[in-house]
Amino acid sequence: MKDKDELLTAKAMTLSSARRQFMFNKASGASAFLTDAPILWQNALINFLYIMYFAVEKKTFLWYNTCIYVIKDRESLVFSDIFFLYVFLPLFLICYFAARNTKLKNAVLIVFSLFFYAWGEPVWVGLLIFSSVFDFLNGRFIDKHKDEKIAVLGVIVSCAVNLSILGVFKYSGMIVDGINTLLSLSLPVPDFHLPIGISFYTFQSITYVVDVYRKKARAQKNYFGYLLYLSMFFQLVAGPIVRYNTVAREIENRSVKIHEFSDGITRLIFGLGKKVLIANSMGQLATQFLTFDTAPTSVLAAWSGVILYSLQIYYDFSGYSDMAIGLGLMCGFHFPENFEHPYISASATDFWRRWHISLGTFFRDYMYIPLGGNRKHQLLNIAIVWFCTGLWHGASWNFIMWGLYFGVLLVIEKTFLLKVLEKVPKIIGHIYLLIAVIFGWMIFYFTDTSKMGACFGAMFGKNGLAATDLLTESQLKGSLWLIIAAIIICMPVYKGISAFGEKLAKKSAASFTLVSAVKMLFLAFILFASTVSLVGDTYNPFLYFRF
Repeated sequence: MKDKDELLTAKAMTLSSARRQFMFNKASGASAFLTDAPILWQNALINFLYIMYFAVEKKTFLWYNTCIYVIKDRESLVFSDIFFLYVFLPLFLICYFAARNTKLKNAVLIVFSLFFYAWGEPVWVGLLIFSSVFDFLNGRFIDKHKDEKIAVLGVIVSCAVNLSILGVFKYSGMIVDGINTLLSLSLPVPDFHLPIGISFYTFQSITYVVDVYRKKARAQKNYFGYLLYLSMFFQLVAGPIVRYNTVAREIENRSVKIHEFSDGITRLIFGLGKKVLIANSMGQLATQFLTFDTAPTSVLAAWSGVILYSLQIYYDFSGYSDMAIGLGLMCGFHFPENFEHPYISASATDFWRRWHISLGTFFRDYMYIPLGGNRKHQLLNIAIVWFCTGLWHGASWNFIMWGLYFGVLLVIEKTFLLKVLEKVPKIIGHIYLLIAVIFGWMIFYFTDTSKMGACFGAMFGKNGLAATDLLTESQLKGSLWLIIAAIIICMPVYKGISAFGEKLAKKSAASFTLVSAVKMLFLAFILFASTVSLVGDTYNPFLYFRF
């Protein structure tokens, strides 16, 4: 019977053989780098796995444990998952770059996307396929009929069907429960398991048919081209909400440039670090401070919990968006930015130009402007849009309260507050915005209004609550440097460092080599630390997954 060290060495030797096969190529030097970037990335992944066998505790076999975990407790795939990172993604990249033309690449992407979607919930693939067939045919119908009255009928039917499907799965329980409460009935409350990504791909379907009607996009003639647009696993689960005309040309013909592939890897790893190293850490602390099954421990605990949750939700969602954009770049797609450092804003209006940009622009272009926009009933239009924005996030009254809360803030700013903020020092606007957002995320966090009230009271020392407590102080001190780093990274620091690095790299060949080496080491550290964290920690939620 071989001991663990011998088994470990044998496994590593197997990987080493695979590694040597990927390294073999006739090209060499700069030529190899320019022509074989995908192979180099595959090689890098396998080299990393080779190292990980020795870096992680000897008793842990990464792939073995991953496969056992997946078989025993199969859940929907997310990017911050060991199985996705070290099994699904390498296999996908190998198959994708082995495909010789765009049609074959599209076929590979569709197969892997449907597999990705079906992994945790196979039954909902049928719903995704139905939605794609229905809206593909609707797009053809709208494009074919030049009579506007007939074409608009196609838009109405498409929107009605898509929103009805979303309503049944997402809101039927809330509606029936409300009817029971209002009329003192006891109707059975539906409890559908929400299909993953339905809120995102429903909105993408709507943008497609509306844009075809508005002549802003040409109807897709090939069903599989439309299926690819709707099912692409990069942004299927949590956005960004990508409009069809953004990727229409790339669906038909695209190429992967070496610098974009490199940027994609950087974006993917950086997003992974934001999600795993920062968001998860902030979330664990926030959960401890915001658990109000017993009385809140102190004012400090309440404020710390809400602030840490504000950091968690930003890094959680923006990290996932970064990974989606990075994966797209690696395969030749260019998705829109979804976050632009929202916490540096000095007003709620500016904040919502920077936070979940693709959702904000969807509601602006497909609801706010058609309702009249700034031309008529502006304040009413804002209220309607923000009611729907809150409702989009979930079938719970706290999300509606959250949407209306920001709707009221935006109405106040439109009415007079923006003019006031323009006249005062910008720091006052920043403070106002941060306080407003913190209270907004408190509403967003608690589905139980009694706990929401308890948190609000605790933040202001209700019933003589102590200002601080030793346990909270100890927990904050233990994570102080990470919290400080999270606050700093919220600001455009990385862009400044990146710009400085690019400027330095242009000075000489030695400078270029130095900057490249530092960047690679930094990314390797993030990937390594994120992997170790995922292997050793069971806390890995994704907040926007439920929306």
